[in-house]
Amino acid sequence: MAETVRILSYNVRSLRDDRAALTRVVRACAPDVVCVQESPRFFGWRRAARAMAAAFGLDVVIGGADASGNLLLAGDRVRVTAKETLYLRHRRGLHLRGMALAALTIGGSRLTVASTHLSLDDTQRRDQAKEVLEQLDAFAHREAAPTRVLCGDFNSHPDSAEWGMLTGGLADAWLVAPSGEEYTSTAQNPYQRLDAVFVSRDVTVVRAGVPTDLAPQADMAVASDHRPVLAVLDL
Repeated sequence: MAETVRILSYNVRSLRDDRAALTRVVRACAPDVVCVQESPRFFGWRRAARAMAAAFGLDVVIGGADASGNLLLAGDRVRVTAKETLYLRHRRGLHLRGMALAALTIGGSRLTVASTHLSLDDTQRRDQAKEVLEQLDAFAHREAAPTRVLCGDFNSHPDSAEWGMLTGGLADAWLVAPSGEEYTSTAQNPYQRLDAVFVSRDVTVVRAGVPTDLAPQADMAVASDHRPVLAVLDL
């Protein structure tokens, strides 16, 4: 019997916007796992991450400043069996990027979930797309959790070279089962898709997209500068 899992990917812009609206958006989506980008990274970041997770009704799994702002949160039905943070290969003069990964067991299903945020620089971003896939595959193999879910702000569009690299190994959940709306940026005037959830091809995507049927656009417009992506998956 398939296990249904709700995974939310959300760039929260370091909690600089309306936190009450952010909390309402996340809770409306009822996620089992939240993959955060741009979580707080400076003084007091651990306390801020715990407070954000508590507001969402979730717990911190791993991440934060030691993953360049990538953070994983999870609910009570999720058991964490392994976790890791890492920095992607760095180029001097550019922002340090990272990745947070965890092997999770939900019901009878085991999977690897990762959150990342790629560079604004075209060349570095292409290199990072390849590196992220390699790191995801290596972690999933090492932890015997071959079902993979990669969430993030990819700072690129679906017709880009790096998006093509990602869909060479994984499926773009929005294209499999689109639901809600497509565009994630900007939150106030959505016109492009920078954020996505990619899944291994052993996953059945029930729905994926900006959850406009669950959370009001008025809240999403002031909660962050991005809108979230919700993926409901059968494992």
